Amino acid sequence: MKCDFGDFFLHSYFDGELSVGPAAEFDRHVLHCADCAEELVSLDFLRVRLQLAELHEPAPASLRRRIRVDLGFGAPPRVPACPPLLWHWLAAAATLLLIVIVGWRVNPEPSRDDYQAELAEEIVDAHLRSLQPGLMTGIASNDEHAVKGWFDGKVKFALPVRDFGNDGFTLQGGHLNIVEGRTMAALVYDQGGHLINVFIWPTREPDTSPRRGSRKGYQWVDWRRRKMEFCAVSDADPLELDRLHQLIAE
Repeated sequence: MKCDFGDFFLHSYFDGELSVGPAAEFDRHVLHCADCAEELVSLDFLRVRLQLAELHEPAPASLRRRIRVDLGFGAPPRVPACPPLLWHWLAAAATLLLIVIVGWRVNPEPSRDDYQAELAEEIVDAHLRSLQPGLMTGIASNDEHAVKGWFDGKVKFALPVRDFGNDGFTLQGGHLNIVEGRTMAALVYDQGGHLINVFIWPTREPDTSPRRGSRKGYQWVDWRRRKMEFCAVSDADPLELDRLHQLIAE
């Protein structure tokens, strides 16, 4: 599988082991990631085949009843059979394909301004989600090596993890995100009580000077450097975001 985010979360999602927040985030991710949708279909198909193969020997009903009585549970309750979920993932994959085809035919060449505005809005939403307890999976630490070690193997690009505590930006940790179908790493900094998320992802685009904007009362500054794109988001003073940009870009 080619998706970094899916490689880390997919099996836990499939087995129902994620908490509500990460599960909802992965739900949104599947709508934009053909690799994960295909992998989920394959996993569910494999599960159905194993169920149909009946590679186990069921215990006699008398033995099951005796065990339950010995344990004090009484007669086993009747549980309705759950239908296979294969149709669910097939439908999701078909819907994803339809969305891609229709979107391409309706607007094959979206304007760069519209795209940047949509991307900025999605990144601000990701920043807001990260502020809610329990909704993000990540690491809380101000140790550069610990944070970098947590990301190793989860993203396939070199992450510039640095603590700027002496300059007023203390490293708090990091987490993973999916925005517009991209796997993004996010480094978290504290600046005078304001949390700043710096989203980072690889790009093939040339370097750019900073671009700034605001969404929902939050400021953001975006720039590209050495085949990496950065977007810092916070409710901090825009001048502080510019200072952090300069520190990271050095």
